[in-house]
This record gives sequence, C-alpha cells and structure tokens, in this order.
Amino acid sequence: MTDRFSGKAWVYGDNVDTDVIIPARYLSTSDPAELAPHCLEDLDPGFMKRMAQGDILVAGSNFGCGSSREHAPLAIKGAGVSCVIAASFARIFFRNALNIGLPILECPEAVSGIRSGQRIEVDLAEGRILNLDTGQAFSAKPFPPFLRELVARGGLVPTVKARLEEKRRSTH
Repeated sequence: MTDRFSGKAWVYGDNVDTDVIIPARYLSTSDPAELAPHCLEDLDPGFMKRMAQGDILVAGSNFGCGSSREHAPLAIKGAGVSCVIAASFARIFFRNALNIGLPILECPEAVSGIRSGQRIEVDLAEGRILNLDTGQAFSAKPFPPFLRELVARGGLVPTVKARLEEKRRSTH
C-alpha cells in the first residue's frame, strides 16, 4: 500500500475552482491522459512543463469549488500529482478525489508553512506532512486503512471490483 509521497510543492491560493483545474473546453473526454496536459493551464500556464511526477499541490481554502465535474481530480491525478494538501476542500471535490483514488489532506497549518518549490513528504497513515526544506512537521487527520486501500487500488470502482473478485474466489 502506498502511504508515503514526496515531491515539490506547488502552492496556490483560495477558491481554486474546477474551471481553472481543468477548463470546460476540454470536457469532451474523461481520459486522465488527455486531461492532464491541460491541468491548471488557465491558472498557471507553465505548470505542466515545470512539474514533475509525484509533485504535490498545496492550496488555501475551498479547493475544487465550482462544478461537480469529476474531470478536475482526474486531470490532477493524470498529471502525476501525488497528493493535494489544502486548508479546506469543496465537498464535492473531496468526494470525487477519493472516488478516483487521489489522496487529499486538509491541513491549514501546512498550507501556511509551505512555499512553492519546497520539498514535501506526506505520510497518509500517520497524517504527517513534513517540509523537508525547513524541517517543519504538520499533522493532518490520518487516512484510515480503508481509504489507504482505496488510494492504493486507484479509487472506488477498482476497489469494489477487487473486493467482489476476492469474495468470488473465496466462495469457490
């Protein structure tokens, strides 16, 4: 189970809405590989050229507000972002992110203590966020085992399929 992530922080402000996470003009697909190149392009046009696989988004309050489209967390995950840390999330984004297996942590203190470009390490099981550049540690609510399994398996649908297959095998 993948419980730990590390990468460079990309810090954004409050109210980052789904329209800037993935602009509506790209909603003709729900393929993460096709959405990824356009992730955050209206907010930060060079984001996809500068970010590296495993980097971490850090944002203020109400991240993912706006429409209920699942395309937003799909674009973020497809872009290779390993985790999103925010002061708070819009509730529908929160649910959609977990549904597709994108780890998200609410931690206002971490948001205040992390700057763009700093190296961050996240431990979901412990709820620990560590700024590797400053040594500052922050605490978020740990992911319980069932959510860590959901992330490890890639989201709700793969988790349900795997559990059904396990059940089928155990009864035969």
